[in-house]
Amino acid sequence: MSGFGIFDIAGSALAAQSVRLNTVASNLANAESVSGDPEQVFRPREPVFEAVPVGEGATLPGVRVKEVAENTAAPLKRYEPGHPLADGEGYVYAPPVDAVEQMVNMISAARSYQANVEVMTTARDLTLRTIGAMGR
Repeated sequence: MSGFGIFDIAGSALAAQSVRLNTVASNLANAESVSGDPEQVFRPREPVFEAVPVGEGATLPGVRVKEVAENTAAPLKRYEPGHPLADGEGYVYAPPVDAVEQMVNMISAARSYQANVEVMTTARDLTLRTIGAMGR
């Protein structure tokens, strides 16, 4: 086994957190969208992670996005009879996006991403120092 498996592990985590950040951005971007039909409302999404083997011989523990699941919660029903998208009863429907929850999720994903970048940077620096010491 080579000493470069750490890059495979951290790389898989970076890819997973990138998907997580993108889904949060999509959820926040669509938080204020409305529709006159509850079936046409944007559904917030959340990535589902799973542990997978990565690296040389695929024996190291890594992570990947198994799927991006849609929230099944009912849309928010608001009475806005003057809205151009309101249904016959004057209601519009908004996605069940909790902006605070999404921001917390975004901060968590960003910190996880940053931690894995630090892991890769540290592993690179240690590898370069080892190679430098071997050359002396």
